Amino acid sequence: MTFKKFAGILGRLCAGGLFVYAGYVKAAAPAEEFAYAIESYGIFPQEMALFAANVLPWLEIYLGAFLISGLFSRIVSIAAVWLLAVFEILLASAIIRKLPLANCGCFGASAGNSIEFEIMQNLVFIVFAAVAYKYGDKMLSLDLWLDKK
Repeated sequence: MTFKKFAGILGRLCAGGLFVYAGYVKAAAPAEEFAYAIESYGIFPQEMALFAANVLPWLEIYLGAFLISGLFSRIVSIAAVWLLAVFEILLASAIIRKLPLANCGCFGASAGNSIEFEIMQNLVFIVFAAVAYKYGDKMLSLDLWLDKK
């Protein structure tokens, strides 16, 4: 196994695992908990926050599952990078506006990491998703299997 193939698998599994876990934690809790975290940013109205709280966890779960399986690797990797970039912008805006967030909402109501920690963590996962984009379809992926048919 070459380094590029290993990096592609690692990128897919790490980024995919993050999304599946984050989505599952939020989907398993009442949507109102996550909606409250979204509203705490002071950007979205209550109705939009509740809609996002119902949709976003499932989007994360599907993104993660597609990344892990290697299905539509390149498109899904791009979507993952964009979604993480949006999260980075929201977290950075919270710091700039000095919002007293008790919880960023990244991993449901139970996570107690600082906003700065979440920003650094998201940057690491952006790198994983970018590596998955570049090398993620090279080995152990449904994309590769479908290409052989």
